Formats: sequence, structure tokens, C-alpha cells
Amino acid sequence: MRLKPHIQKKKGQIINISVIIPTYNRYEFLKRALSSVCRQSYSAKEIIVVDDGSTDYTPQIQEEFPNIKYIYQKNGGVSSARNLGIKHSSNEWIAFLDSDDEWDEEKLEKQVAFHINNPQILMSYTDELWIRDAKEVKIPKKFRKFGGEIFEECLSHCIIAPSSVLIHESILEDFDESLEVCEDYDLWLRIASKNEVGLVDEKLITKYAGHDDQLSFKFWGMDRFRVVVLEKLLLYEFPNEARELEKKQQVQLKPHIQRAKGCAALAAPEKQVIVIKNELIKKYTLLLKGAMKYDKIQDIKNYKKRLRELYDTH
Repeated sequence: MRLKPHIQKKKGQIINISVIIPTYNRYEFLKRALSSVCRQSYSAKEIIVVDDGSTDYTPQIQEEFPNIKYIYQKNGGVSSARNLGIKHSSNEWIAFLDSDDEWDEEKLEKQVAFHINNPQILMSYTDELWIRDAKEVKIPKKFRKFGGEIFEECLSHCIIAPSSVLIHESILEDFDESLEVCEDYDLWLRIASKNEVGLVDEKLITKYAGHDDQLSFKFWGMDRFRVVVLEKLLLYEFPNEARELEKKQQVQLKPHIQRAKGCAALAAPEKQVIVIKNELIKKYTLLLKGAMKYDKIQDIKNYKKRLRELYDTH
């Protein structure tokens, strides 16, 4: 592996990377994704393709790319496939690539340079380019990228594309296999709640929209799944902080407005509980409006009940 001069200058340090590509019946897309990995100016040490039970020509990929590590499993979903790839990886640094996405040829090189220059940061991601029908799509402002302590910025929507991530194994956790969608949103929130996240502010991945098997098109009302993730965060990541915060009657923040402002006296985890609850109130309010519009009686009852609980403990 030949490193470019601006990387070599930093004590000759080399970062060894395993690339994990989950795939399911995307043979043609997979070839494009793998080609973009092979063109990298900074070579990955290992490329792992996890075939999640494909019934097309995907197994033939081994003949066209003989240097990959190909793993087949019965269909278990993208989280299961990524977790299996993590389990079989041989290097400390992991990069993810969805099989319908593509990398810029300098993607890994620029992230490696970032981490060598910022050794305290153990996860980074990049900006992205969206293509639909061979034309660039303008990315909505809600997906704006941030670097540093970005937990609060990650709450509304998933701003981190899995294909843009480079992460050290010491802070990497498993994807939640019980989540059919929003599994990436869930994992990045868990990681960002405890770690700084670096941003390489360049469009170094390309995401292609419009094909039928994209999960974002398969499911409507993604906030229904995001509230599940946020509730899970409160239950499993911040249970003690949530209970303690409810006892502090002096903490009276207006939802939708104050977020974590004016809470400097609170411990960081308690601030995170506040912003999670604020985001839940926003999302349940929107879901309630939708449920009322379509006269979904049980959903209306459930959303009203949870909103009352959130306001009562806020």
C-alpha cells in the first residue's frame, strides 16, 4: 500500500481498515460498489461482502473480485448482515458501504488523514451526493452535517449515512437486529451520546435513489420507527438519569423551544434526556396529527397517553 505524502508525514502511521458490505439481491449494484472500493487511493486491508440470502447472481461476485471475503447467511436483514461482517473483520478500523452506494476514490484517504490528525476522535463520516435518474438531487437542510458533539443534531433525522462511516472497533456497538428500519439512526445515536464524531466535510459518497428495494421507500411514516429508537434510548441508555431528572422540580424547560439551553448545571447525560424528551414530544405531536387525520382511534389514544406522560415528567 502506497500512502500519499500528507498521510506519510504523520509518523508513518498506517490505519488498517476492514470494509463491510451487506447485500441482498443487488448483484449489479454490488459490482459498482466493490469497484469503487478497489479504486481507493488508500487501500482497505480487507473487504467483506455479507450476502444476506440472495437468490440472484450475487455468489458469482467472488469470481469477479477474488480478493474479497465472501460470507453467505440466511436472510436476516441488514443489521444482522453488518453484525456478522463486524464479527469476521480482522482490523481495528471498520468502514461500511451499502451495496447500492458508491465511494469517491479518495474517500478512505481523506478520512484516514483526518483520524491521524485527530487521534482522539474514533469515528468520522462524510458529506454525500444524491443521484436520482442520473441527476443530482438537492439534499434537504434537515440532513445538514455536523462534527464534534453531535448527539442533539442527530435526534431529528439520521444525518449519518452508513456508507460514509469510518469507525474504530473500541467504540463500535452492534446494530439492533430487532429494528427493520432506523437501525443506523439507533446506532449513531448510541455512539454520539458518548463520543465526539468527526466530519470530513466533502461529498465523498454517492447514494443512488429510486430503486424498488430501498427500505426508505418500503416503509411510510419513518417517525413511527424513530420514536421507538428514542424510547429505547431512554429505557436502556439513560434510565437512572431519566428518573433523577423527573425528581428535580426546578427543571422546567418548554418543549419545542429550549432544548438543552440553560441547563449548564445538569450533568451531560441529563441534558441528553431533556433533548430526547423534547424530540419525542415533537414527533408524537406530528404522529398524533396524522392519526387524527386518518381516524386511527387506537393510535390517537396511545399518542395522547404518551404525550401526557412526557409533559408530566418534563
